[in-house]
Amino acid sequence: MSSKKIPTLRIGDLEAEIPIIQGGMGVGVSLSNLSSAVANAGGIGVIATPGIGQFEADWHENPWEANERALRKEIRKTKAKTSGIIGVNLMLALSDIDDLLQCCVDEGVNVLFLGAGLPVRLPETLPLDRLGELATKFVPIVSSARATKIIFKSWAKRYSHVPDAVVVEGPLAGGHLGFKREHIDNPDYALEKILPDVITVVKPYEEQFNKNIPVIAAGGIYTGADIHKIMQLGAQGVQMGTRFVATYECDASDEFKESYINCKKEDIVIIDSPVGLPGRAIRDKFLERISSGVKETFKCSWKCLKSCDFKNVPYCIGLALTNAKKGDLENGFAFAGANAYRVDKIVSVKELIETLVEEYTAVETQQSTASGIPT
Repeated sequence: MSSKKIPTLRIGDLEAEIPIIQGGMGVGVSLSNLSSAVANAGGIGVIATPGIGQFEADWHENPWEANERALRKEIRKTKAKTSGIIGVNLMLALSDIDDLLQCCVDEGVNVLFLGAGLPVRLPETLPLDRLGELATKFVPIVSSARATKIIFKSWAKRYSHVPDAVVVEGPLAGGHLGFKREHIDNPDYALEKILPDVITVVKPYEEQFNKNIPVIAAGGIYTGADIHKIMQLGAQGVQMGTRFVATYECDASDEFKESYINCKKEDIVIIDSPVGLPGRAIRDKFLERISSGVKETFKCSWKCLKSCDFKNVPYCIGLALTNAKKGDLENGFAFAGANAYRVDKIVSVKELIETLVEEYTAVETQQSTASGIPT
């Protein structure tokens, strides 16, 4: 390996040795085991909140309390296993988003990743006039320059403060996508196209608020060479989900991980989620059953997503994802990124990150040699 290292990622006063954020993956796919392993390897490990209270004894009777209790437990378990940087991914579409966000701040989570909506307003329970004094950093996940502009303009006006970083997620990501179905394969909406536009929006706010605001790229990034390419375009870090599923430390079942290893390119499909968004998943018997028009029988304990019309949807997505996480893929499915079919083995988080750094460094060395710059 070359002596030249991959750049670090700075978010405010936090510095990750490796500029890789492990994407938050629900339901229950990225919890304390995976997030702590990533943080220990020098990246930023992320706990996902959707359905986090599912294994609490009172989940069906008291879902809000169960979610908050489980989140608190996972944060503390993660902190006990690592002194590295940890984050929590919060879906703004969750019914109990305000309580979960407050819980994260109270527990001293390093970074909050805010997705599935535009965080133009924060809970009134936060010290909104002193957001910059909080230890927790705020990082919205966006899919366009327009969304970035709306968030930053709103925060600057309301709070005299702006987010500490931005994750821009392209259409090759796994799970729910922030794109219209017809835009997913349109090259005009590719990550490489939208990233520079987001950087352009953020730049004036860096000057106005006198701080570095890194733009982090996500969606379809698979190798160290991919990381190098996207960072050459101005990203200061990357977020990756799919690669971390195929690790020993991932909190999902072996069956869930094997669905990645066994899938082919044609098995990665775009589905219409019950909550009205397109999503990328691995085709299986459950999805085939649903696409044939079958309506699953389920009981909704609570309306976990604000936009879910649970009385009329063909299945409960929370239940389907929970079943898959546990290994019951007859009654559920796995979300996955566009490159999931390339996964061919399970590795440790440490080995994965070392491989990605080696691949990054190899490209860097090759380019430096070609240009005559010593490494």
